[in-house]
Amino acid sequence: MGYDVIVIGLGGMGSAAAYHLAARGQRVLGLEKFTPAHDKGSSHGGSRIIRQSYFEDPAYVPLLLRSYELWNKLATDSQRDVYRITGGLFIGPPDCQTVAGSLTASLRWRLPHEVLDAGEIRSRYPNFTPGADDIALYEQMAGFARPELTVASHLGLAEQAGATLQFGEEVLEWAETASGVTVRTGRGTYAAGQLVICPGAWAPQLLTEFGIPITIERQVLYWLDPIGGAAPFAEHPIFIQEGADGMQIYGFPAIDGARGGVKVAFFRKGVVCTPDTIDRTVYDHEVREMRTRAAELLPALDGRCLQSATCMYSNTPDQNFVIARHPECASVTVACGFSGHGFKFVPVVGEILADLAIDGSTGHPISLFDPKRLVSI
Repeated sequence: MGYDVIVIGLGGMGSAAAYHLAARGQRVLGLEKFTPAHDKGSSHGGSRIIRQSYFEDPAYVPLLLRSYELWNKLATDSQRDVYRITGGLFIGPPDCQTVAGSLTASLRWRLPHEVLDAGEIRSRYPNFTPGADDIALYEQMAGFARPELTVASHLGLAEQAGATLQFGEEVLEWAETASGVTVRTGRGTYAAGQLVICPGAWAPQLLTEFGIPITIERQVLYWLDPIGGAAPFAEHPIFIQEGADGMQIYGFPAIDGARGGVKVAFFRKGVVCTPDTIDRTVYDHEVREMRTRAAELLPALDGRCLQSATCMYSNTPDQNFVIARHPECASVTVACGFSGHGFKFVPVVGEILADLAIDGSTGHPISLFDPKRLVSI
């Protein structure tokens, strides 16, 4: 049969796109190389921070406000705990990006927030030991999303809306035709009027003709066993802390019970790789470095590492996303380069991709994500 839209890649963005397209009555075929909600790319690891006081750029905030509405709708429609509001602390020297950028976004968009000095941080959140000159922006609406559950929920709702989803089916090539596109896999060739490509870390291979510069980096996630037990971390804000060296770490409450540990990680401390060459082994020296750094801020996290995992960031040179309909290929829409901070946008990116595939444009502000800023296409 013919389809209205084929979606390549059913991770965070692709699963959301498949759902939004199918919910609007489109005949959707979704193709995924791996299993549903797999752990080979960038949409796994049990938790992802969500926040509105966006230190990267205040221009993201309108998309975040809509994304929060859609997170709530996804939770309601799926009847699953896909996200949770915990509050969030963004800690560091007053002039660092993590703090100053968060404050700028909060003030510009009138987001509920507080500014705490080091003493107030320690008094309110005794797990933390900030530096004497550190401050924090506290955001009420910060929290975390469950990536695997989010992907599974979008996939389930997409199928309920009529989408055909096929897994373990790698895309070998795609081509534009007079009437739309064809996509060839190891199982067959499919035709559709529109193609949406959400390749994640496979963007460099699938999008070579676009010339979009994307670098893939290996990242490591750690679950540390708090000294004295996980109970003090059960009701705890998410956090991002920036040190004097500019390096950021982030972490979560103990969201997986007394034996689940506290998840922490460095932000943007990666090694260049490809999906085929990524080293999935986590080494003792990496664990020691994470424990030492985490314990400087949260002394109880100088406990043993219960588990670790690797994932991949797909980074653009300016760390902004790529979301666009190709100006020379009217049948093709691309979403990639989410640079380690994209998952909180999953629901709204799905909505945007449906807009672009069906209407050719969107009312959402996405000029920041035009790939022409990176390369002439």
